[in-house]
Amino acid sequence: MKLPPCYIGLEQARQVLAEIGVELTPRQMKRAADRDAHGHRKLPFFVDPVEGTLKIEKGTLVAIYQQLQSDAVRDFVDKD
Repeated sequence: MKLPPCYIGLEQARQVLAEIGVELTPRQMKRAADRDAHGHRKLPFFVDPVEGTLKIEKGTLVAIYQQLQSDAVRDFVDKD
């Protein structure tokens, strides 16, 4: 059974990442959520239409880091 989405804010996202060993300062977290000069974000945050604050889906955030780690392992193994 699939769990319903869990949308979290910047500080909660920072805490989730800290739980998996990714320690970021509030400023680093905000920079990951802010749009760059091309209008892109480093992480898929969106503006909550009710609260007007940035949100991200918790499972998506963790999945991004898991995928990056898997890709790094695959690239390491494939370098032979």
